[in-house]
Amino acid sequence: MEFLKILPLRGPNIWTYRPVLEVWLDIGILEDSPSNTIPGFYERLTAWMPTLIEHRCGIGERGGFLERLREGTWPGHILEHVTIELQNLAGMQSGFGKARSTGVRGVYKVVVRSRNEQVTRAALQAARDLVLAAMHNKPFDVKAAVDHLHEMVDDLCLGPSTACIVDAATERGIPSIRLTEGNLVQLGYGVRQRRIWTAETNHTSAIAEGISKDKDLTKSLLSACGVPVPEGRIVDSPADAWEAAEDIGVPVVVKPSDGNHGRGVSTDLMSRAEVEAAFHLADAEGSEVIVERFIRGNEHRLLVVGGRLAAAARGEIVSLVADGLSTIRQLIDAQLNSDPRRGAGEEFPLDVLLPDENPAIRFELERQGYDADSIPPQGKQVLIQRNGNVAFDVTDEVHPEVAAAVALAARIVGLDIAGIDLVAQDISRPLAEQGAAIVEVNAGPSLLMHLKPAQGQPRPVGSAIVDNLFAEGDSGRIPVIGICGTDGKSLAARIIARLLHLRGDYVGLACDQGLYFAQRLIDKRDCANWVSAQKVLLNRSVEAAVIENGSDTILAEGLGYDRCQVGIITNIDPVRHYGKFYIETPEQVCNVLRTQVDVVLSDGVAVLNADDPLAAKMAEYCDGEVMYFTRQADTELITSHLQRGGRAVMLHDGSIMLVTGEERMALIRLAHVPLLEHSRDAVQIDSVLAAVAAAWSLNITPGLIRAGLATFEVEQENTKDIV
Repeated sequence: MEFLKILPLRGPNIWTYRPVLEVWLDIGILEDSPSNTIPGFYERLTAWMPTLIEHRCGIGERGGFLERLREGTWPGHILEHVTIELQNLAGMQSGFGKARSTGVRGVYKVVVRSRNEQVTRAALQAARDLVLAAMHNKPFDVKAAVDHLHEMVDDLCLGPSTACIVDAATERGIPSIRLTEGNLVQLGYGVRQRRIWTAETNHTSAIAEGISKDKDLTKSLLSACGVPVPEGRIVDSPADAWEAAEDIGVPVVVKPSDGNHGRGVSTDLMSRAEVEAAFHLADAEGSEVIVERFIRGNEHRLLVVGGRLAAAARGEIVSLVADGLSTIRQLIDAQLNSDPRRGAGEEFPLDVLLPDENPAIRFELERQGYDADSIPPQGKQVLIQRNGNVAFDVTDEVHPEVAAAVALAARIVGLDIAGIDLVAQDISRPLAEQGAAIVEVNAGPSLLMHLKPAQGQPRPVGSAIVDNLFAEGDSGRIPVIGICGTDGKSLAARIIARLLHLRGDYVGLACDQGLYFAQRLIDKRDCANWVSAQKVLLNRSVEAAVIENGSDTILAEGLGYDRCQVGIITNIDPVRHYGKFYIETPEQVCNVLRTQVDVVLSDGVAVLNADDPLAAKMAEYCDGEVMYFTRQADTELITSHLQRGGRAVMLHDGSIMLVTGEERMALIRLAHVPLLEHSRDAVQIDSVLAAVAAAWSLNITPGLIRAGLATFEVEQENTKDIV
């Protein structure tokens, strides 16, 4: 089982709209050994990976893949399913895969969904080793392989907060581009884009974020605006901390001025010894230490997005009951860490409690006269943690006055997304009547507690953030015009870009003649590729994108965009595409180029060459409108299309005509187009007709199209392109 090549298809491709890895797999002599001929293979594989029973395969029923395995299937198909399941077990969900033979005996194309290229490559290698071990009756540590992949997922994939926002954007049809290996993501294209970084956005003010990090400044601003906050001040020594506590009156809270996640926070402090010890704990976490009045009640985290309450969670004090035999360390593991909701990964709503690594836990135990190795008397309740367990959903219980208060707090600080920490005995009552107060305002709050609460209903906080970034009906898209075919792509692309430029759009153009922004050549190399398309869509000035795609680009990289407003097929000469990527038939060529039509939006337009039967046939794959262009006005296809009210751009009596149903408009005579004045080259004419159709579909006025064609000139050697 040799990997001949691995192709990361990062955009829409011949297999699916989503990124995949395509592996060229040579199974050698295993071509003669389907799974049902290998003794013990089925039993070993299913014992190692019992969850394969969930794979429906082509049968469409649970256990479908296992049925195929019993009946006899080949290693490429098995590799596909094992790779998918390894990714699922590692926490990177994948459900799509294909395994197809090529024209070469024993060589297959195996395709699997890839949310992260590095993880999927590792999963493929592990799947290969696992399958071979099962075939040869050798040991294989499935748990170790899954654990390694899980670590990679944690390190390389989007965090849960960012991922939920991206998923919500996808649900709304808003495209996304990951900008770094971290959590910086672009939502939308070009000038319509927004950016998120975990739970911060390009609307998040740096000044507001700076204010939120200064807890003392935050409190003074909130207090000045009538928001209830606990009185307190910054202190510079243990003695000063006790002096502040005496001024305020015990009990007090001691905490770092710029800490987060409850680190270094000590509450309900009564004595000088406790306050001074808490000072050292807080001082180790932040630049300054604050002493403030202790507010009785439970901690709450309320998420405010765009001035509205989006979710709320309550914290609970963590304690255990001694049995008189076990140490506190043993009791923590037996009574608390055994809770399946606790874990080290971000997918767990509650943290594992580790007294040796958590100074706050040690501090609480010391206040009660214990350490982690103490054995309290039977029945004794021991407090372990006062904060850090805010994971119990209470969104539906929040009183309207409380919701208004936290929204005001976010607005005072200036944050579009804020995590408001509030202490109250009952979140369903107004703050004033119970002496409750807001203790912190946080920028970039974690969303996990609202996505996976330890108890209660998950909240669609990702959707709230996306809805705040994009108004209803706004998809964050700019017009993207994609062009495929055998000949004429670059010329059509340059004409379209010129016409959009004349309309006043800032245009990004990626074609085999180079990369252009606003008609300025940026890169004179062949830029008809995925990377150049991404550069166009990342540019915050671009209002329209024109992108040329060759068949090799689709096969080796995938399209550089998820969907397009206009998809053009200039023509198809199948023979010109043979010889690479195991493409050897007209059907295979069409399957490649139809990708451009597959991605046309439902309100978009596919522009197809009616004179090319293979191109014209792609109309059936379009989700949007189909517009034909033709040099032959009276064909059966065009006549039928127009009778149904369709649109077409055609050549008639030496003029380019815009036709809708029975309505005809003469646009311009060929003799008045400098490019065609002394040429009757069919490829050039088709390129002009395709460009006119695209411009028409983009609502560029006939007058402007006419002016653009009359003034467009290009060097003769640049008017034809190759695959």
